[in-house]
Amino acid sequence: MTAPPTRRANAAAPPTRRRRASAGLFAAGALLVGAILPVAFQGTAHAATANGGDVIANLFEWNWKSVGQECTTVLGPKGYGAVQVAPPGDSIRLSGGTHPWWDVYQPVGYDLNSRMGTEAQFAAMVTACHNAGVKVYADAVINHTAGANQTSTDSYGGASFDPGAYTYGSIGYDRSSFHDYPANCPNAGNVINDWNSAQQVQECQLVSLSDLYTEKDDVRSKIAGYLNKLVGYGVDGFRMDAAKHIAQADMAAILAKVGDTRWGGRPYVYQEVIPGGSGQLAPGAFEGNGSVLEFTYAHKLKDQFNGSIANLKTFGQSWGFEPSDKSAVMVTNHDLERDGSTLTYKDGAKYTLAHVFELAWGYGTPQVYSGFRFNNSDDSPPADASGYVSDTDCSTGAWNCADRDQGIANMVGWHNAAKGQGVANWWDNGGNAIAFSRGNAAWVAINNGGGAVTQTFTTGLAAGTYCDVIHGTPATGGSCTGPAVTVDSSGRATVTVNAGDAVALYAAGATCGANCPTSSPTPTPTASGTVSETFHETKTTAWGQNVYVVGSVPALGNWDPNAAVALSPASYPVWSATVNTPANTRFEYKYIVKDGSGNVTWESGANRVHTAPASGTETLNDTWK
Repeated sequence: MTAPPTRRANAAAPPTRRRRASAGLFAAGALLVGAILPVAFQGTAHAATANGGDVIANLFEWNWKSVGQECTTVLGPKGYGAVQVAPPGDSIRLSGGTHPWWDVYQPVGYDLNSRMGTEAQFAAMVTACHNAGVKVYADAVINHTAGANQTSTDSYGGASFDPGAYTYGSIGYDRSSFHDYPANCPNAGNVINDWNSAQQVQECQLVSLSDLYTEKDDVRSKIAGYLNKLVGYGVDGFRMDAAKHIAQADMAAILAKVGDTRWGGRPYVYQEVIPGGSGQLAPGAFEGNGSVLEFTYAHKLKDQFNGSIANLKTFGQSWGFEPSDKSAVMVTNHDLERDGSTLTYKDGAKYTLAHVFELAWGYGTPQVYSGFRFNNSDDSPPADASGYVSDTDCSTGAWNCADRDQGIANMVGWHNAAKGQGVANWWDNGGNAIAFSRGNAAWVAINNGGGAVTQTFTTGLAAGTYCDVIHGTPATGGSCTGPAVTVDSSGRATVTVNAGDAVALYAAGATCGANCPTSSPTPTPTASGTVSETFHETKTTAWGQNVYVVGSVPALGNWDPNAAVALSPASYPVWSATVNTPANTRFEYKYIVKDGSGNVTWESGANRVHTAPASGTETLNDTWK
């Protein structure tokens, strides 16, 4: 099809959505939705406890292996509450080998073999994220299938379909499963001519994408079967793509068929509703089915960082946002970074500082966006010749890994610690430097200007020495890997904030104090190779807490709580993990508990001491001291 309009809808113009067609071959076996992983599967014990955070890392079009690794090594340890992943279903693959990013938004099958990986890899990813305490939210494309103007019948997972004939054998859709002219859409060609008409927006085709007849119970059941399949694997929520184009009653009926998540409770739902239109098409009209993505927030944030961030003092619902408890806020997303309406990685320090502000301000459910770099708006993510997405390597420059940025990642713990505290102690210089606290829990200063700012600030914090988490990470015993800031007995601190930089302080949890591990040098193995040590620790925890083991060898984090090994409660209250430690080597270790705010509690008493055997496996059965 010709270049579609971009996806930024308003009352007078169509949204911009680049979605065309493609397909490939992964494995056999498109499976009947609803015939596998029924809702009853949700009763299976999950591997870990949610860490209690709410920050979403949007890992745009990362493959499943890379997402699982990121949950384990970055997202869980840093306190991210959830990860948003690409649409898991099979999608069209265009001929010509270009593999644009948007082909995953043209679903052709509800099996889970896609350009991100196989169904088994998807399941392993969800398990890995849950083991790290991170929930998984899937991008759900349920408004439409592939473009009716597409000719490709090839997909990444081998689904059977013909977009021109509106037949999707792998799902069970036929022509009657779609809205059509003139029975539903009043316009020939099923085009949307009036973006203020709810009928046209919700029953005609969005840029030629075949629009599902969501009023029909059969269609609703097939969609719900797909969502239940994801829930069965442990998915905890959904970003509902193109939700503006689905009648609210239809969405409600679909969600009513979806079971509770394996964590317990209803899936978290946040809907893509691009501003524009009124009444039934206004973002607020969709809040009965969940939260909405807050596009206006992202646009206004860019305006201030390109103007004066002192204006952010009143940033909130009065600016035209949806209510905080119904807003999923963002600095950018995959569509917005391509149309230039928001800050992006190409804005350098401003992009980072906008994320720092978003995490500090406390409005809505925040997202941190990590995608891939591109020259042209249709560019594929890094992939092989067949279009299957390559493993994410943040060192090559091909990916933008904002979730790993030290300042952004450490602000997640800051955000978690500040939960429930209001903004206080606001300061600004009338231009591009601001500072504020969240009650007495945390304080931040942001300098979006061209020169350093030195100021004595009222922080609201208790007297003490604090790690500047933008430039360092709290470490064992209350130390910091970067600079520290002293707050006096009046809660004041003199701080220099460099141009295009920030300083952020919070009490990053109780240090180990009297329970700190006795310093022990990293031992030299007396035999080559490793042995498999299974740690079993009996510990009753509160909601949001997780148990870790940390010790004197690199495999146990070298006493760094941020590198501790996560245990999972497979047989709660027994927490377990298996670690390969150096063979025939004496090591020392202790258990710790972390919560979603980054607070660390060490077990009391002396270090535990153990000597690994020269070969084989063994199990250590311990109880919290």
